[in-house]
Amino acid sequence: MGQISSNEIISIIKSEIEDFEIDKSAKETGSVIWVGDGIATVYGLDDAMYGEIVVFENGVRAMVQDIRENEIGCILFGKDTGIKEGTVVTRTKKRAGIPVGEEFLGRVIDALGSPIDGKGEIKSADYRPVEEPAPGIVDRKSVDVPLETGILAIDSMFPIGRGQRELIIGDRQTGKTSIALDTIINQKGKDVICIYVAIGQKASSVAHIVSTLKKNDALDYTIVVTSTASDPAPLQYIAPYSGTALGEYFMYKGKDVLIVYDDLSKHAVAYRAISLLLERSPGREAYPGDVFYLHSRLLERSARITEQAGGGSITALPIIETQDGDVSAYIPTNVISITDGQIFLESNLFFAGQRPAVNVGLSVSRVGGAAQTKAMKKAAGSIRIDLAQYREMEVFTQFASDLDEGTKASLKYGRSLMELLKQPLSKPMSLAQQVITLVCATHKVFAEVEDVKKYQGELLEYFEDKYGDIISRINNEKILDDDLKRRIEDVADEFAGKS
Repeated sequence: MGQISSNEIISIIKSEIEDFEIDKSAKETGSVIWVGDGIATVYGLDDAMYGEIVVFENGVRAMVQDIRENEIGCILFGKDTGIKEGTVVTRTKKRAGIPVGEEFLGRVIDALGSPIDGKGEIKSADYRPVEEPAPGIVDRKSVDVPLETGILAIDSMFPIGRGQRELIIGDRQTGKTSIALDTIINQKGKDVICIYVAIGQKASSVAHIVSTLKKNDALDYTIVVTSTASDPAPLQYIAPYSGTALGEYFMYKGKDVLIVYDDLSKHAVAYRAISLLLERSPGREAYPGDVFYLHSRLLERSARITEQAGGGSITALPIIETQDGDVSAYIPTNVISITDGQIFLESNLFFAGQRPAVNVGLSVSRVGGAAQTKAMKKAAGSIRIDLAQYREMEVFTQFASDLDEGTKASLKYGRSLMELLKQPLSKPMSLAQQVITLVCATHKVFAEVEDVKKYQGELLEYFEDKYGDIISRINNEKILDDDLKRRIEDVADEFAGKS
């Protein structure tokens, strides 16, 4: 066997060096050092990114939520049984996302986009990250196209526009979800895609909501994203972001979307649980310091965007539950400051039979008349001021026995207005019905009537039977000129003479 020359040795070493590859796989896997309460601490994933999905060897997925010097904290999207100290964890290099597409319409899905309605698999058209930057100022358009709720009390005084964020706030059991559901039902035939996100609710409540939507033929254009109270906190935390990712898919395709977050109080509680388990510092009411950012980065994604950016819109109706009407608590004040107005539902009004129990004084829409049709703006007129005056007068006169005629007339008029604003569930009103009701109300048609709601129903039926041209003109042209207003008043007087 001959001697190997030094040149040959050098060439062998050179080729070895050229062909040498560092085995990177060691850096792509880590191991669990602690697990419990839906949280896992992992050692060894040095390059993991915030918001990245990692997979445990038993198939459970998790999201990187905390990055420290030598370890990362992950929130589990499944049960932690089968995960123990030493379990191998692998990087996916993919950010947390959700499958999206037209096929999701009419379906009930979980926070990760998997169907839970027993109707089989959903074919997705795309995959979107759940966390996405909000549209920039340049890509946004002003909010001036109405999104009608079909609820007279809201459309007349606190109009909502496409691309707006209007908070629904009030105590438990005051009809917050009902307002959101009626708004979804009213979008039938208006080319608006609706997404209802249920966070931390009972599965039976979600089933009831789905059956209500189905009964009113509203499920066909609605997606229900649900993370029930029995789901782990990480799924409740991610649910509203998943719903928004679905909404963005349609918005960037030029469609109008309405998204309901029911409710963000439970979302904040889920985030608080995760943060405390990740050993983040508790702040006011034990919420972490970034709880404001939690909701602002979610709600800022709702906007109306320019044609160049896609031309669609997302209108958000976040729901917040207050304790004993306290709107000055931490989470309510946070969300009030992010949104473009709020509809405040008052327990006292609700129990007094005023439903929807909208408090006229504390509710506001910061988009205002810009999101109202000309017909509604003219018909609504001074109704909000009239109601506020009535509420004041009612307080002052409740102990008075001898009232002058003017005060009595004002009280009668105010009572008739309050009565008109009562509306049964799942019975949204068309624009024409609302405009006719308001014109007749300001014409003092209902002031002397005993049963206001019955009279209103009969009057609207009379318009439909005899004066269908007035109704179609308001619905189609969306304007109310002086002649049309006079005509409505004359028909109301004609009806009053007959009844």
